[in-house]
Amino acid sequence: MDRSSAVELLHSYIQNERMLQHSYAAEAVMRALARRLGRDEDQWGLAGLLHDLDVEKVQADLTVHGLEAAKILEEKGVDPEIIEAIVMHNEMASGKPRQQEFHFALAAGETLTGLIMATALVYPDRKLASVKPKSVVKRMKEKNFAASVSRDCILECEKLGIPLSEFVDLSLKAMQEISGHLGL
Repeated sequence: MDRSSAVELLHSYIQNERMLQHSYAAEAVMRALARRLGRDEDQWGLAGLLHDLDVEKVQADLTVHGLEAAKILEEKGVDPEIIEAIVMHNEMASGKPRQQEFHFALAAGETLTGLIMATALVYPDRKLASVKPKSVVKRMKEKNFAASVSRDCILECEKLGIPLSEFVDLSLKAMQEISGHLGL
């Protein structure tokens, strides 16, 4: 599936603007991670873009989130590795722990986007340009800040051989590059 078809598919399933922004942010982070790790940028980008394809359809039910997306994407002939990474980004539905680099990258990357966005929203100008990596790392330690964001999931970046500070820096820069598209 090419990117334009993926964007069209995304918009046919996701109506909430914040979810769309999250999907674009996850795509940007996954592309940056693919470059950093020498992996397929298009493959990893599509996984980031489509990872929450079913979230509105399943009403954010984590016991099935990802599994519905897998069915939709299988029907569209999407790369099985992308589908597997999407299923594995939600261990509750997959029923098994993540084991592969692609899985760790998607889970950690898409989760970090939420912490970065939340950090930007507490700044007076509400802009990603104002956010510094050290601020995001500091927010990681504040359990009550963006409490629904799994710190353990973000820390899976270390299973990629990328320390947290570098992961935050890489992800923040990727999101800043598309800040206009994210409204931040």
